[in-house]
Amino acid sequence: MTFQCQRDCYMKEFVTIVASCCPGELKQEIGGKKESVKGFTVKLQDTILFPEGGGQPDDHGLIADVPVLRVTRQGQDAAHFVGSSMEVGQEVRVKVDWQRRFDHMQQHSGQHLISALAESMFGYVTTSWELGRQRSNIELDTPTVKAEQIRELEDAVNEKIRAHIPVNVKLLYGDSPELEKVRSSELPDDHAWPIRIVDIEGVDTNLCCGTHVSNLSHLQVIKLLGVEKGKKNKSNLIFLVGNRVLKYAEKSYNTERSMVALLKTGPDGHVEAVDRLQKSMRLVQKTNVSLLRDLALLIAQNFKNDLNRGNFFSLHKKDGDSEFMNIIVNEINTKETLVFLTVGEEKGPGMFLLAGPSEQVTEMGPRLVELLQGKGAGKNGRFQGKASNLARRGEVEALLQQYCHPHTSKEQ
Repeated sequence: MTFQCQRDCYMKEFVTIVASCCPGELKQEIGGKKESVKGFTVKLQDTILFPEGGGQPDDHGLIADVPVLRVTRQGQDAAHFVGSSMEVGQEVRVKVDWQRRFDHMQQHSGQHLISALAESMFGYVTTSWELGRQRSNIELDTPTVKAEQIRELEDAVNEKIRAHIPVNVKLLYGDSPELEKVRSSELPDDHAWPIRIVDIEGVDTNLCCGTHVSNLSHLQVIKLLGVEKGKKNKSNLIFLVGNRVLKYAEKSYNTERSMVALLKTGPDGHVEAVDRLQKSMRLVQKTNVSLLRDLALLIAQNFKNDLNRGNFFSLHKKDGDSEFMNIIVNEINTKETLVFLTVGEEKGPGMFLLAGPSEQVTEMGPRLVELLQGKGAGKNGRFQGKASNLARRGEVEALLQQYCHPHTSKEQ
């Protein structure tokens, strides 16, 4: 069946009757994890909330002021998942989240237009498409799309928008001669007559269950952002339609203003300014690495030259790295000395390295990991890894000193 949302895509409120209500469960992503939410599945005599389908996500909205969390198609019915039970036979007012709905209408009609012209102009057939949260893409059956073709296609679709071309929805039966004009005439196995056709006058006639604008002028504008490599021998054409173009322009402008303030140069000089900064940063990093290596060698030499050194050496360096620790260990004779090194935040995450006589390292390594709440592994007299918290470093050092019968401890 066709729903009211398909018969009149611009209807924002609708009064109908609850046909059924039963307990249900919905899997939602909450805090990055999928969790099951208990609620109720409600079916209405008719609905203006579109169930997902045809590449278009479902609508959001309200039934009797109760938020609708999901709308799916179950056979010929639309199933609305809500948090509250509803009485069968109850008259309810349904409201659609219009901002979300109109956005979907713009992106979906825009996809039809882009796909039709990509095929007629260049022979690039659309094999699938995705309506994303921020941007959408069309999968074209071609390994490459030239930059010049993208420009030509963008000019062509926006020319159609300016031409104020009507978009009509038609219901066709199996004996209709108009079926021969339908661009995608493959019918799903569970289809029922009549079938729904979206017709952009003189441009495209396509089988579709989604919601669409009634005139191409309602698309406002289409921006083709570019092409990304798709599946084997296919390309993904990235696009924005209507209000998304306006939001993209606003976001880009705000970013541009921030870059002007940071780089102290106009927009035309941003690429050159960032390139200079990157080269300068690479030089600084190279210098820092060299200095850190020299410092590691100096620290090791100072310990070796200390006549009062013992058989235990400990050091923490906030700005060090694994190479810094390994240089120190390589310079110190760890067959006789137990070396405990850490780098990172003093009361935060970091890295550690324990080196020395194999028996001592094998015995103390796991205890070190436990105290530092980290993970690590060891062999051949070295045990190293990551610590989630270095706040208990002092405890580890005291434990190792006691184990070695302390002689010398140094901190930097």
